[in-house]
Amino acid sequence: MNQVPGDDVPWWSQPLPTSTTPATSTPATSTPAMSTTPLASARPKLPILFMLALALVAGVLGGGVGYFAAQYSDDRVTSDVRGPFTDTSDGRALTTSTSTIERAPGSIAGIAARVLPSVVSISTESNAGSGTGSGFVIRSDGYILTNNHVVADAANSTGSITVQFNGGKSISAEIVGRDATYDLAVIKVNLTNLKSLVLGDSDKVVVGDSVIAIGSPLGLTGTVTTGVVSAKDRPVSAGGRFDSQNSFINAIQTDAAINPGNSGGPLVDATGAVIGINSAIASMSSSRGQSGSIGLGFAIPINQAKRTAEQLIATGKSSHPILGVSLDLQFAGPGARISTLPGAVVTGGPASEAGLLSGDLILSLDGRNVANAEELIVAIRSHAPGDKVKISYVRAKKTIEVTVTLVAAPAN
Repeated sequence: MNQVPGDDVPWWSQPLPTSTTPATSTPATSTPAMSTTPLASARPKLPILFMLALALVAGVLGGGVGYFAAQYSDDRVTSDVRGPFTDTSDGRALTTSTSTIERAPGSIAGIAARVLPSVVSISTESNAGSGTGSGFVIRSDGYILTNNHVVADAANSTGSITVQFNGGKSISAEIVGRDATYDLAVIKVNLTNLKSLVLGDSDKVVVGDSVIAIGSPLGLTGTVTTGVVSAKDRPVSAGGRFDSQNSFINAIQTDAAINPGNSGGPLVDATGAVIGINSAIASMSSSRGQSGSIGLGFAIPINQAKRTAEQLIATGKSSHPILGVSLDLQFAGPGARISTLPGAVVTGGPASEAGLLSGDLILSLDGRNVANAEELIVAIRSHAPGDKVKISYVRAKKTIEVTVTLVAAPAN
């Protein structure tokens, strides 16, 4: 854990650890360590062998399609697969199926058909090189939501951004606003009458819910993968190389296959509504660069993303809630301890007004147990300025509970 560097700097401006994935020790069996990785991808060049491998996989997996339960109407998308084909060696017709495949609106295929037209592939060019990511339309007049780390390279140089829609149409895009703290960005294309996605309610998501991830892993546009919500409220760090501040997100964890290039794409529920933005994966530490999916993907909850996107569209900036304390990042927990350095509790800030002092040990926020400083940070960032939260803390072996009103962090 990093030591708090300043004597009177509040925690929202301090450097934080580069990963909030729970630390895993390396036992004698040399199990690899794990780290979280943002999912923007350098644009790939697919070798012939890789393309052959893709063809083989497609051939093997053709019959392995599962279905979500149909929940709405009896409308069907049908596909007639009748022949005939002719064997030119003897002129006889081969036997082919004449059955009709029914795909309910609530099936994976039905949901993908509705969602894919609103999902885009994002390509960037900058002095740092090229990269790809994903995004999705949130307003019919051209506004697209993605991750900050997808477009950060282009924003911090004389770069360019190109958006490609599922039908193949490409168009340049401009940045409306970025938020490195939440790893979110809104870009805009000069198009109207676009089909926007329905935004769901991430607060209602439960572990075990079926989900679909859609995006452009390794530049392969329109890729659809499925899984479940594996966990909620995972403190995860993500971000790009051009932003000095790590983004700490209160993530939804999923086992849907997510890979570099999926960043910014939607994670949708069984109704096709967006519940999260795919942002990071846990991967085995390796000197060979980014790894692929190991079934540990993380998405920014859409409720948090929606609030930030609305602010970015309205003003180009967004606000962040703060408690007004500096945390002792060397304290291993359980709990998050307020630093004992001078100025650790900002005079006149929310914590100060509620009576918190240096050295107090915060155990929970709104009933959610806090294991360490990172968990407290993401718990606070899941709220909005003006929210009232209950904080339980320990001082001199006595547990105290107070209500704190969060305020907006000062503008940089």
